[in-house]
Amino acid sequence: MSPAEILGAHLAAQALDYVQAISPYVTGKPVDEVAREFGLSDILKLASNENPLGASPQAHAAIHAFNDLNIYPDGSGYALKAAISKHFQVDAASIILGNGSNDLLELVARAYLAPGRNAVFSAYAFAVYALATQATGADAKIIPALPPTHADMPYGADLPALLRAIDAHTRVVFLANPNNPTGTWVTQAQLEEFLEAVPRHVLVVLDEAYSEYVARSAYATGQFPDGMALARRFPHVLVTRTFSKIYGLAALRIGFAVGHPAVISVLDRVRQPFNVNSLALKAAEAALGDSTFIEHSRAVNAVGLDFMQAAFRTRGLAVIPSQANFVTVQVGLPAGRVFDALLREGVIVRALGGQTDTGGLSCHIRITIGTQAQNERVLTALDHVLPALRASA
Repeated sequence: MSPAEILGAHLAAQALDYVQAISPYVTGKPVDEVAREFGLSDILKLASNENPLGASPQAHAAIHAFNDLNIYPDGSGYALKAAISKHFQVDAASIILGNGSNDLLELVARAYLAPGRNAVFSAYAFAVYALATQATGADAKIIPALPPTHADMPYGADLPALLRAIDAHTRVVFLANPNNPTGTWVTQAQLEEFLEAVPRHVLVVLDEAYSEYVARSAYATGQFPDGMALARRFPHVLVTRTFSKIYGLAALRIGFAVGHPAVISVLDRVRQPFNVNSLALKAAEAALGDSTFIEHSRAVNAVGLDFMQAAFRTRGLAVIPSQANFVTVQVGLPAGRVFDALLREGVIVRALGGQTDTGGLSCHIRITIGTQAQNERVLTALDHVLPALRASA
């Protein structure tokens, strides 16, 4: 090793033990890299659950009209908070903005977790829960999900088990609804019963990044809970939302959380002064009011989700029930092999399960719902690669 490499290794070793132990989050392959690697020109990326219809036209207009790039953002996010307050009927003091909902999850961890404390969440949950928890030195209590044989919600969150895992050192419960990467969900009655039983010293973070994709009828019938209403009712609930999914603003990184003003005040103390940029603030405010685009995106996704789930079942492939804008499917082969084969077809999906995961979701891939043409292309690619992979297994 060179002197510089030796010094670099020495400096890295000075970091906190629990930080050194973190396995960094692995992002999906960018389109340009896949194109260069395989000599392809037509790449379809359905790995990150982005809106295939793009962004709200009103958001585009708001960005094009913005000229003050030399001015710092409004650190308070006054205009966007006012729009969120009106849209969701919550007090502005109950809102905090973040650089995507990931930022908000990190703020919760920084404010509430530390060595000697723990966070509770389900297996097969959003990877950032574990990362944010580990970065604080707190313990991550990862609770087994419902079994794949469960009649109603295979791989779903086991709320009674989560409740049993809470102890005197627990400060946070992370619960995504719908869940990423499985698409599973808990109902209004299940969630209400759970929240009633959770000790009041525990903050329940209800991650609703995909809630706008849920059918409105599911809310009306109680099949899916209204997180905003629950946040008003339970002071120990914090709801996180994002503009990255149905609103189509993933590139701008903006999200928000709604909770008790006292909790919001605590999170504000660890928030960076200008954590949301001006373009994101303007675009999000415009996108929030573009009901036509939101309803169209939801309708296209609903048709595509039904189509893809039926298509996989027809092919004898098991799918996990989803209320989101993606579907997770059991392909019967190591997910990494299927992922690599699809890359060569110019299709990017998300392989689930890590290298050490020999069960669970190790043979599952997650596919974002696209346009009808995109969905059909994924199926054509799978029909091509799966028989060849099976033959060579």
